[in-house]
Amino acid sequence: MAGSRDYTRLFDLTGRKAIVTGGSRGIGRALSEALAAQGANVAVVVRSSLDIAEDLVAGFNASGGDSFAIQADVSQPGDVERLAAEVEARWGRADILVNNAGIIHPGPIDDYRLDLWRDTMSVNVEGVLLMSQAIGRLMIRQGSGSIINIGSMSGRIVNWPFRHAAYNVSKAAVHMLTKCLATEWAEHKIRVNAIAPGYILTELTEDVLRDNPEVVRDHWAKGAVMDRIGTVDELAGAVVYLASDASSFTTGEIHTVDGGLTLR
Repeated sequence: MAGSRDYTRLFDLTGRKAIVTGGSRGIGRALSEALAAQGANVAVVVRSSLDIAEDLVAGFNASGGDSFAIQADVSQPGDVERLAAEVEARWGRADILVNNAGIIHPGPIDDYRLDLWRDTMSVNVEGVLLMSQAIGRLMIRQGSGSIINIGSMSGRIVNWPFRHAAYNVSKAAVHMLTKCLATEWAEHKIRVNAIAPGYILTELTEDVLRDNPEVVRDHWAKGAVMDRIGTVDELAGAVVYLASDASSFTTGEIHTVDGGLTLR
């Protein structure tokens, strides 16, 4: 029909250049795979599992493309600057940044070690800041980009029965940093949003399920109105939406995917 809009390409990421930190395992792997499936080239950033990341991007490139793996610690400014320089040298641009890398050190707050607190903040908050600054400068020069931070429902609630105040505080900081970056960088046509997952089945939650099945059954699953925990695949649509033109008028949002846990 003459004048009709072409909605078929709203989620198409063909040829776009994406960086995913912590991108070889768990949630990060699923997000990397989702972006690649929509046509993006993906730089998979890992701190230690380079062999896994290289196998992953080899699969992405099997039918063409220019994905690659990078080993870097996002909490180290020198590593981040090297990473950004490698991305620019190889691609000349960056369209999508997914700040997924994160750690958790559980423990009660009354005797929580300061070094564990600082390590949590260094990776979960400063890592997001450093990556956003380094890749953001490239996006500012090109006048476009989408940054997607992986926050958590833990940035809104206190998880129970496990104690991990440092993680909760770090994710609340990620949510606020998302809003600040969205506000400051809107003039450069850079959108900044976050995904806040609920309890998701990953290697970490599989360990909990094996060792403490009652926690998953009686607390994590029962807390959600959908009466279950989620899968990494159920985050894929959110990252594609926020990376694509489908979300061109969306910025500063914390997109919660938690099966309704934070509703009550």
